[in-house]
Amino acid sequence: MAKKKFFSKQMNQQARQKKIAAHKPVSETYAAQLVREKVIEAADVVAWQEDQKKRLYEIYDQTQKSKEEYELHELSPMIPTEMAGLPPATVPKPALERILDRLTTFPQSFRLHPKLTKVVEKRREGSIDWATAELLAFGSLVLEGTPVRLSGQDCGRGTFSQRHAEFHDHETDEIYTPLQHLDPAQASFEVYNSPLSEYGVVGFEFGYSIADPLALVLWEAQYGDFSNGAQIVIDQFISSAESKWAQPSGMVMLLPHGQEGGGPEHSSARLERYLQLCGENNMIVACCTTPAQHFHLLRRQMRAGGDRRGLRKPLIVMTPKSLLRHPKVVSSLDELATGTFQPVLDDPSIADANAIKRILICSGKIYYELVQARDARGATDTAIIRVEQLYPFPESHIRSVLERYREAHQVIWVQEEPRNMGAWAHMRGYITPMLDSRHALGYAGRPESASPAPGLLKRHQREQASLLEEAFAPPTIARRYRKRLVRRRRGSGHA
Repeated sequence: MAKKKFFSKQMNQQARQKKIAAHKPVSETYAAQLVREKVIEAADVVAWQEDQKKRLYEIYDQTQKSKEEYELHELSPMIPTEMAGLPPATVPKPALERILDRLTTFPQSFRLHPKLTKVVEKRREGSIDWATAELLAFGSLVLEGTPVRLSGQDCGRGTFSQRHAEFHDHETDEIYTPLQHLDPAQASFEVYNSPLSEYGVVGFEFGYSIADPLALVLWEAQYGDFSNGAQIVIDQFISSAESKWAQPSGMVMLLPHGQEGGGPEHSSARLERYLQLCGENNMIVACCTTPAQHFHLLRRQMRAGGDRRGLRKPLIVMTPKSLLRHPKVVSSLDELATGTFQPVLDDPSIADANAIKRILICSGKIYYELVQARDARGATDTAIIRVEQLYPFPESHIRSVLERYREAHQVIWVQEEPRNMGAWAHMRGYITPMLDSRHALGYAGRPESASPAPGLLKRHQREQASLLEEAFAPPTIARRYRKRLVRRRRGSGHA
């Protein structure tokens, strides 16, 4: 009986397989239905199928032509000691001017939307804002043979209508992407507007960075906060794939960041989470304050050392929102054509270092508000230092800055985020051991909070004004007492 059941089951299985094999594919069934309903002609189906086959073969041939062979040792990650002293992979100014010209030139038949005319004209002027510096970085890389792939949430235009990597003909809706038309021999530039499915998209882009390690692969969140939808991918792969599986990746995450009264889900990018994941030089976390710095940072990712491997470290960038159009956040073509990325920026306004009594250390947008507050108060005894790379921690650069201001008795970390968020815990652990008896590390920022930002604009403004006041406040008697107490404990061997 058991034998009979076995053979009966096998015959049924074979019958099902034959039925499946005889079943027409969905494409054929659907096409036949459309023909029956006179939606399309049978000839249209054949023509469409042939066109699709042609396109796929063209793409396949293109990938085979551009395919590069590489050895495993070429893809090994670079450690911070190798990063130090790397010669800058500069781009000559005439080359940047040619890229800028192509970025602002359109086919004669293309009808640019009238509202975008001013954007294009401003780019032609040569005052380089954030988005233009970024596009110039992409353009320089593709001309050097490095493919660039950018995906994200409205990233073609940019969440804040700042990037405009692609333009739409306002009559035909035809898309024109200037970075795809720089030179016939250039590498590819691709930009894709992805859905609000961070988990799936970030996972795909991480996989893409592994599959094509010689390409610059970037993903941009609509707001940095939205990356929390991909937290599993960030924890399991981006931050730890190299440690767990010896699998390096050079993927870049662009996370708009900054307290500007936009509410809890549009402000933070959760910088503290990325810094908490940092260890064993597993990735790079940066927060630039100038377009030139952003330009050099992106190029360093693929051009460090002048070889083909790049840094082979995930790069997490806290990108700006209001600074995208800030009148002081501009760079010149000369700044892009010379120099290299600087992990720490000293205060360029200080003529006499011995006159400095207070050092404010910060990162990101708050720098410009601190400068404005200093000017308003006439606080000429204050230097404002920017940490542009938070990890790997730029110890030698910060130590050099601290040594310059030997007369300073206050060192304060300033941030917009609540005390239990942002970079405070990370920076305190690194900076405190560097300070001698002349310095005591202070904090100026929002108090601890369960929410990354207030939901009311007026409350945001009050908190912002308060932290700026705290940054410039003279040390109180209580503060001085606490500092003396800490020093005594250190001296007696009690932590």
